[in-house]
Amino acid sequence: MQLRTKYSALNIIELYPPQIECVDAGLFERKNLLVAIPTASGKTLVAEMAMQKEIADGNMCLYIVPLKALAAEKYKDFSGKGVKVGIATGDLDQRDEYLDRYDIIVATSEKTDSLLRNRSEWLKRISLLVVDEIHLIGDPSRGATLEMVIAKLRYLNPTIQIIGLSATMGNPEELAKWLNATLITSEWRPVDLREGVYYNGAIHFHGSERIVPTPKKDDDLNLLLDTVEEGGQCLVFVSSRRSAEAYAKRAATVLKKISTKLDEYSDKISKTDATHSGKVLTNVVKNGAAFHHAGLPRQAREIVEDGFRRGIIQVIASTPTLAAGLNLPARRVIIRDYQRYEAGIGMNPISVMEYRQMAGRAGRPKLDPYGEAVLIAKDKDAVDRLFEEFIDAPTENISSQCQKENELRNHLLALITTEFASTRAEVEEFMKKSFYASQKATHQRLDRNIDKALEYLMQSEMIIEKGGGCLRGTKFGILASRLYLEPETASILRKTLEKQETFSMFGMLHLLCITPDMFRFYLKASDERMVNRIFSERGEELWYEELSEKFFAAMKTALIAEAWCNEVPDDIICKNFGVGTGDVHAMVENLRWLTHATGRISHEFAPRFDSWMQNLEIRIENGVKEELLPLVTLRGIGRVRARRLFDRGITTPEALLTVDANDVVSILGNVLAKEVFEQVAKMTKKTVKLPTIPKENENETIHTVTTTRQKSQKILFDFGE
Repeated sequence: MQLRTKYSALNIIELYPPQIECVDAGLFERKNLLVAIPTASGKTLVAEMAMQKEIADGNMCLYIVPLKALAAEKYKDFSGKGVKVGIATGDLDQRDEYLDRYDIIVATSEKTDSLLRNRSEWLKRISLLVVDEIHLIGDPSRGATLEMVIAKLRYLNPTIQIIGLSATMGNPEELAKWLNATLITSEWRPVDLREGVYYNGAIHFHGSERIVPTPKKDDDLNLLLDTVEEGGQCLVFVSSRRSAEAYAKRAATVLKKISTKLDEYSDKISKTDATHSGKVLTNVVKNGAAFHHAGLPRQAREIVEDGFRRGIIQVIASTPTLAAGLNLPARRVIIRDYQRYEAGIGMNPISVMEYRQMAGRAGRPKLDPYGEAVLIAKDKDAVDRLFEEFIDAPTENISSQCQKENELRNHLLALITTEFASTRAEVEEFMKKSFYASQKATHQRLDRNIDKALEYLMQSEMIIEKGGGCLRGTKFGILASRLYLEPETASILRKTLEKQETFSMFGMLHLLCITPDMFRFYLKASDERMVNRIFSERGEELWYEELSEKFFAAMKTALIAEAWCNEVPDDIICKNFGVGTGDVHAMVENLRWLTHATGRISHEFAPRFDSWMQNLEIRIENGVKEELLPLVTLRGIGRVRARRLFDRGITTPEALLTVDANDVVSILGNVLAKEVFEQVAKMTKKTVKLPTIPKENENETIHTVTTTRQKSQKILFDFGE
């Protein structure tokens, strides 16, 4: 009754049919459920109700999501409803014991895995595990981690309740069986979804068609104008960033400006991204069009998302990043490009699962009378083929990713170093309870793969085997696992560091960029002359000598990182290397974590490089030359402010005490200047005359930045289109 009252206050007075089915299946009786129902059918509320019930009983809940952006979205959704909500997406070598004060923790699967490796005690108190987008257990890049997280939490808490949420999956019965869960499936949606194929002025549905006016020569623009004319919004999915930007520019020329607020959104974007892409986005948003891809900075993407949610931006052209779970429904979803380029393969059709993720975004509950997902046929024969290959096709089955050699090594090392398993027999027994084992008719292949992975870990000196098959993690193995490094990455780093006598910044950056844990920028044909020239000029600086395409892609990535550390502005980096601001920032985040981890390995096995690695970590984090290192140790002083101070002759924190305080105020502003002076006074234990802050500036906002170690968020980021 208390739960009913709480949701009535939020104007939720009636459940959808699939939600009722979940309640009847034992949602409040701590039964495991796999909820595989369409997008917008209320999956999140199912989980939220179960969490509210657990919290009322004095228990703790964990909500796992695949993306950092989704974690932030869910954190906002759950907050302010009478429960304490925490979010965990950061440092991958921390226990974050402070999280035990919260009722709900929202975390990525990688962060949860890291918490398990670092033995966070509060995880033993989790009584309810919710896994959003659980079909990603079959994802090549993160599926194995999600699978092992679920397996470990079941091992830690044998009575844990598990609720898996998914919209698209071909074999939910298999996953439900592994989870010992009741399967809830339904085709019910709060907004009717119509799926069709557009060709020659009409959208063809099963048994009917809808005529679309054709004032323009382009099919994709006519579909957009038809939607906007009747008061709807569009999502247009295309295959590449270039296509997304090109479509948004064309859409902006045909849309009529509907709101003066568009200028406000345009101005906000102009302040976040000075690159060519940012300028294009600034211009198209003025007319109600936008694009969305991973090359944009996070702030720009968030501005676009907000404008679309509020109905101000009328169309977003996007690469598949938007289909991965962000809550941005639209009246009509246009899947214009259903083939994608894959290196070494060429153009390949997208999967049915990916099509369904895109199509599921059609229809805004309470706003749209229906939703339409429309594929565009290039000729008459393609109409039937698109129905057959996408609309009427069964969704692909998901399969365990633990069969991959590198994934198995990684997770077996974690099992052994955290003592989830201490013998070969225990390792095999644990893995026999995995989803991987449940999908195989025989365990013979699994046993062979386990033996092979264990042999690699022993040869790499990460584990040792004692009598009776007893397995123990070495100091190196424990460190690698806690730092969340792939065994191959840790092995490359240690071997290279041990044999090097002198430090090379470019050599270190290239080494980091060639490891399996680092994202590398794609090497375009136009880059080949540049990397060949750099190789001939600076080849002696490099530590890694195995020439390959990966080697030269790592070189390009290292050059971008070096430019960042030398304070080259984002727009210049993007122009010179053909990348996006979002790519640069994602690279920096990835390198922050890897540099910190390498510093820890260096300290143990090549301590002669300690000071070099400490400085490099700060330089990568802040994007500064070595001369600015003393200044960026101050809270609130980043690369721009540090450079301004340095150029005024203020080269160290102590130097601030020798200049006129008003000079510092002119650079930093009143509030930040006072805060910085207080820091310096504390550091030097000297009395400092602080500048007076005018009353009108007392409430001035301070955008402070924590110290290097505190603000370093060594997390795994999502790269792609």
